[in-house]
Amino acid sequence: MPSFLKRSSLQSCAVLLVIGLSACATTVSTSGYKGEAKDVAQTIKNLQADVTAGEQKKVCNNDLAGPVVKSLSSAKGGCQQAIKDQLAEVASFEVNVQSIQITSAGHAAIAKAKSKYAGKNKVSTISLVKEAGKWKIAKFS
Repeated sequence: MPSFLKRSSLQSCAVLLVIGLSACATTVSTSGYKGEAKDVAQTIKNLQADVTAGEQKKVCNNDLAGPVVKSLSSAKGGCQQAIKDQLAEVASFEVNVQSIQITSAGHAAIAKAKSKYAGKNKVSTISLVKEAGKWKIAKFS
């Protein structure tokens, strides 16, 4: 893949992760969820808190799945810089987890989240995987 396409792809991934889950106005609620679903909601809440606080190191080390970090690490400045660059462009908006579905094997999860950005509602899908016993964000679409 040409480097400009790879770079564009990496930046798009960072944009989606950061813009999709940052929120200065509210935090993700974990109430109403139990067991693994609550752990998934907590992972999303942790990412949101780390992004809001500008904690790029925590985002890369604690919140994102290994393949995402590896992909972002190949960008100029690495994962932390890719996240930092996107944080500079984030405006305040809200995110609410609407549903969480855990796969039957218990190693993957899908969360539907509703966000309000630039005055418009958007429902997105967040894919998570379990790595070393912890849920991590794998994809945001």
